[in-house]
Formats: sequence, C-alpha cells, structure tokens
Amino acid sequence: MPIEVLLITPPFTQLNTPYPATAYIKGFLKTIGTSSFQCDLGIEIILKLFSKKQLAQIFAVQPKKCSKNSSRIYALRADYIESINPVIRFLQNKNPTLAYQISQEDFLPRASRFDQLDELEWAFGTMGIHDKARYLSTLYLEDLGDYIKENVDAHFGFSRYAERLGMSATTFDDLNDHLAKPLGMIDLISVELLESYILKYNPAVIGLSVPFPGNLFGALRIGQFVKEHYPSIKVIMGGGYPNTELRSLSDPRIFNYIDFITLDDGERPLVCLLEYLEGKRNVNDLKRTFILEDGSVYYSNGDKDSDISYSDSGTPNYEGLKLTEYLSVIEVTNPMHRLWSDGRWNKLTMAHGCYWKKCSFCDISLDYIRNYQPVSAEMLCDRMEEMIDQTGETGFHFVDEAAPPALMRELALEILKRKLAVTWWTNIRFEERFTADLCVLLKSSGCIAVSGGLEVASDRLLEKMKKGISVARVARVSRNFTDAGIMVHAYLMYGFPTQTAQETIDSLEMVRQLFYHGVVQSGFWHLFAMTAHSPVGLNPEDFGVKKVGPSLGTFANNDLIHDDPDGAEHELFGEGLRKALFNYMHGLCFDYDLQEWFDFQVPKTSINPFEIEIALAQKDSSIVKGNKLVVWNSSLPEKRVFKTKKKKPMLALTFQSKLGEIEISAPLDEGQWWYDHFGLFEVDSRSTYESIDRKFETLFGKSIVKSQVWRALKKEGLLVV
Repeated sequence: MPIEVLLITPPFTQLNTPYPATAYIKGFLKTIGTSSFQCDLGIEIILKLFSKKQLAQIFAVQPKKCSKNSSRIYALRADYIESINPVIRFLQNKNPTLAYQISQEDFLPRASRFDQLDELEWAFGTMGIHDKARYLSTLYLEDLGDYIKENVDAHFGFSRYAERLGMSATTFDDLNDHLAKPLGMIDLISVELLESYILKYNPAVIGLSVPFPGNLFGALRIGQFVKEHYPSIKVIMGGGYPNTELRSLSDPRIFNYIDFITLDDGERPLVCLLEYLEGKRNVNDLKRTFILEDGSVYYSNGDKDSDISYSDSGTPNYEGLKLTEYLSVIEVTNPMHRLWSDGRWNKLTMAHGCYWKKCSFCDISLDYIRNYQPVSAEMLCDRMEEMIDQTGETGFHFVDEAAPPALMRELALEILKRKLAVTWWTNIRFEERFTADLCVLLKSSGCIAVSGGLEVASDRLLEKMKKGISVARVARVSRNFTDAGIMVHAYLMYGFPTQTAQETIDSLEMVRQLFYHGVVQSGFWHLFAMTAHSPVGLNPEDFGVKKVGPSLGTFANNDLIHDDPDGAEHELFGEGLRKALFNYMHGLCFDYDLQEWFDFQVPKTSINPFEIEIALAQKDSSIVKGNKLVVWNSSLPEKRVFKTKKKKPMLALTFQSKLGEIEISAPLDEGQWWYDHFGLFEVDSRSTYESIDRKFETLFGKSIVKSQVWRALKKEGLLVV
C-alpha cells in the first residue's frame, strides 16, 4: 500500500495567504504519483481563536492583574463577542456590505491600537470605505491579540508563535522545558485540529514545514502529540529554519518529538525517506537527513542521486488548503507596504537560488542561494495557468531571492502573448538592465510592484557588501519603475560592520530624498545580523569586526554576536530610523531636520540636499543594442493615403489604443513599409532591433531611429527591450 503523506504548516505564518512550502512539496509528490494532503494549521487556529465561542471562553475568566488597556477590552467583552464573527467574515470578503457599519465610529469596540487613527485619518479619504473598514478591523484584531498575549498566552503573535524560544537557541533546554508544560489554549486548539486531519486521512507520514523560528514550537507540539497518541506515524521536519539553524545539530532530545530532519531542497530527501520507510532503502542511503541512531544524532547523506531540478519539481498545488478562509488585513495604509498582508497571492518562483550570489551579508554558502536554476518563461506561464485553474486567483507573488531581469522580460512577453490577465510582483536587484522600456513592458504584463535591497544607502558600504549597485543607480532604476506605474519597496539595513554614525545619518538622508522625489514608495529598516553561513560570518576579520559568540551549541547555530570597534552603537538608531521612514512612507515630514527623529545627538548629514535630484537628471543611455527586441503591444494600424498642400503623397497610420486614437504620417513609400512590416513589432514576433534596422536601412539609406514614424511610435509606447 502506498504511503499517505500529510503536509502541515505549523502556526503561525500569514493571515492573508498560505505559506507556499507544502504546496510546492504536494505539487512535486503529484509528479511521482505519491498521494498527499495538506493543511495550514495557522489560519485554522486563528479562525477558531477569533470566534464568538472561543472569545466567550476567554472572557469567562476575569484577568486578575492586567494593564489599563486589557481592563478596557474586558469591560467591552460583550461588544467583542458579538462583533467578532461578522468582522472575520468581512475580512474573508464574505460580507462586504459590513464595511459601511465598520467605518462608523460606534460599531467596533476600540482599545489602544486605535490611538494612531488621529495620525492616519487623512489617508482614509483616498483609501475608500472598504479599505478603511479593513484597516479598522485589523486594529480591532490587534487589540484582541494584545489581550490574548497579555492574559492568555504570552507566546501569541499573528505571524509567529513562541518565536523567542526558536531564536538563537544554541541549546534545546528552553524548548524542552516549555514542551514539558501543560498544553495551553492555542496548543489545545492545534492538536484538536491536527487529530481531525489524522482521523480523516490516516497518514503514515506527517511532513512539517518550519520556515521561521516562530513556527518551531508549534511544530514540536504537533510532533509531541503524534508521538504520544499515534506513535506509528513518522514525523519529518524541513524548511527554512532547519536549513539555516540546525546544520550542526547534535542534541538528541529533539528526536523525542520528530523522527527525521531534512536540509535544503526537500524533494529528493523526502523521496529517499519514503523509500526507506517502505523498506526499499538503507538508513545510510538517505539524503541530507538527521536521524537518531543508538541514542545519538546521525547525519545520513549517502544517496548518490542528484537533487530534483527546479524544472522537474512540478507546479505548486494548493488543493486542500482553505483558500477562501484567509483574512485580507491592512496593517499599514501605504499601498506598497500592504501587499504582504493584503490579498490572496499564488506563490511561485522564477528561479531557484540567486543569480548574483555575492552579497556579503547573505547566506550565499547555502544551497537555497548558491544553486541557481531558472526555468523557461513558457513553463512559468504553464504553471501560472494551472494554478489559476486550481485556486481561481490571478494574483502572483514571485518569491525569488532576486528575479533575473532577462527572465522577467521573457515572462512578460509570454504573458502578453497568451493574453493572460494577471497581477504580479517580485523581488529584484536594482540592475541598470531595468530600463524605462523594460519597466513599461513589465507593467503591461501585470507587474504592479517590486521590492529590492538598497540596504545601507552608502556607496562605501554597498561596495563592501558586494551589492554591485550604487545609490544613484538605485534612484534611476526606481524612477524607471515608478514612471511605468510599478511601486517600489526598499529593504534598508543599518549596523553593517564599520558603519559609522555619520554613514547611518547619511543613509537616512538618501532615503529621505528618494521618498521626497517619489521614486520609492515603501521601505523597511532592519538591523544587520551576522549569520554563520554568510561571508561576514565566515570571515568576520575581513570586514573589520570580531566574532565574540555564541559558542557552537548542540542545537541551533546561525546568529552570531560580533564586536564592531569602528562602528557606531547601532542599536541606538533603530527607533529614530523607523519613525522617520514611517512618516516618509506617508508623504510627511520631509522638511524635518534629521536630528528630530532621535533622542540623542547625531551628526549633521554630509549629503548634498540635491544628491538624488542630480542622479535622476541622468537619463538612460540612448544607444540601442542590436540584440534587443522591439515590441509594440497595441493594435495594428489602419492606413489612409492623402496629399499635402504641395501635392506630395503621404500615408497616415492610425492606431486605436485603450486611451484613444493615434495618427502618425510619413512619406508614402516609408509609410507603406511601416504598414507592411508592422507584424515585426508584435509581441510574439521576437524581432531584434538589429534585424529591423537592417531591413529599413537597406531600403531607405538611413537608420530606422531617424524615421519620424519611429520617433513618434517611441513616444506612444514602442519598446526596445
């Protein structure tokens, strides 16, 4: 009998859309004929927790000592209990007319999360009733989340659970101690849901995807329950957390809860494990798998087969996930920033790994970064169409480390060729290859946003990071995206080795100018963290810092503590940077002196106040490379012959665009050439500039760029990509 596999995402990841790992594995298992099922316990626990029945149980116990905010929420408990189910249905897009009620001041009970409304009330005029209601509903849920965290379960968080226990856990002691405690409310809901799936599917194997520290404790609770009540079921753990944190695992105690832990891409290790459990493979012939042997941790990696290539891994399969149950919340009103929590996105990857793989702060020594494998645009579109049929959703978030510009071009052309009506966004590097024309092409294919690492906004440090970009280039590339109608989010970093206070303030000034000129719409600052698998972590002395801990532990080993003798006291800057960015994202306070964001003395910026303006004044190169494609993504022309006042015959080409009518005139012979050859410019023709220019020049003795039709069409949307 074939093995049945149940794939589980432990609590918690996202409210608005499933984390894609189980869908990727299920899609692969389908290609090899292995039956599997999947569930996202995170969203299911949230829906149980935030329900009329469960809130009534929570409020049945009066908190003894609590904050003023919790006291207010408890006093309003009847209002919360009565409103919770309608609000959840509204956030699931099942009760849209409730928006009018929620937007009124007297419908939702309000606690401390609503204090920020005075600052953001201006935004609601542009948000609309429905978005305003979702934002207010999000604040309402966050108030309840604060109450639960204070009075029910200190580990609770909407996108994480017991995260502290999994972070920098060099020993298993804390986790083991907490797992020995009685099950809390969230644990009880989790195992109740888990058991229902076990009884429904009778799996022989449970696969747990643990992408983040905030999923680890929930995963171990699942394993604990299975070991105690269903000992015949084997439990496998994989995902981002073990891939980065558990590579030197030696503590056997985790195997009281888990049977196997796999590293890196999960497809081949899972195939080997299934064959092992079926008695078809020896324990020594597993792939990248930790197992307990004679009371000790044993790493088995004897399998000689290569990993499954990304092109052979199948289409992510969302079957079984409760896609209509997720909540579209708005945590921040900024239209770019909210994409992470708003809307249901199908998750896909254009390429496995990173084509750049040089950034010194990144885990480029690990497989998920260094093993770069793109797939064809045709295969990507095949997968997109298959996923649209599965889910009914046409929105895609490509979760690449950095999507390759050449593949993005090919994907856009294939989308346009197939006339797919899709919406998509992805992560990029700020490459100069993102010209104005390419950005327009991406926008026409459905791209609405990109995110990319600006990091320190300092050219010295960007070079030290080996980012391969400059601040000026980021500004110009961001300008190209923004002008095309594509939103830009910048990942920002402070505290990189040897970064001075002056450089931190100068970085903030660069960011201020980028937002002021409107070329970046959203951003997020994070403090540099040294990791064991990055160039900085592997060779800290090369970056002017010294590793000071922690010592190699028996459990998780990734985050490193370092001494930065030449750098500033980096932690001091976090709150000021956050406040400044929050205001810039909302178009506010550009005229504030940077000192006003900090409660300690900071240096004056040394950056020219016109630095970004000067960078933006530089245009893309006007030189057209011969191998670039020429694309006209609009209607073919109609022609009309007429004569000028001097009786010169002319030909008018008339194009009907979505925005109106375009008419371009040329001498009769030249106009006729354009009319006869316009098929060369269609999306699926793949005509290069060089080939078209050669045809034109042979007949007319001049380059095509000197044709008035070319110049006019360039203004109307003719693209060279």
